[in-house]
Amino acid sequence: MAVIKILPHPEYCPRGAEITASAGTSVCEALLEHDIPIEHACDMSCACTTCHVIVREGFDSLGEMDESEEDLLDRAWGLEPNSRLSCQAIVAQKDLVVEIPKYSINHAKEKH
Repeated sequence: MAVIKILPHPEYCPRGAEITASAGTSVCEALLEHDIPIEHACDMSCACTTCHVIVREGFDSLGEMDESEEDLLDRAWGLEPNSRLSCQAIVAQKDLVVEIPKYSINHAKEKH
C-alpha cells in the first residue's frame, strides 16, 4: 500500500490528508474512496481535465502518460511539468504527494 499525501485545498480537502491506496488503483479512485470529492466530469474515462492534479513527489512511479492524456493535459488550467490526470495516474508502491489545483476547467460547476 502506498501513502498519498494530499496538500490542503480550500474546497476539497481544507486540512490536507494522508490516505492509503493499493497498487493498481488510480489516484482519482483513491481520493474518492477516502471521501475527497475531486472533480471527474467524464467519470474517469480520460475525456476531460477536471481531475487534473500536480504530483509533487513520486511522479516517476506513476508510469508513462499515453498520448490522449498528454493531449488533454494541454488544455488543463495551471499545467505544470508534473501534472497528471488523476484518473490515469495509477498508484505503484511508492508514496505520493499530490496537489489539487485551485481552479478547474469544469464549466458545469460554474455558478451563474
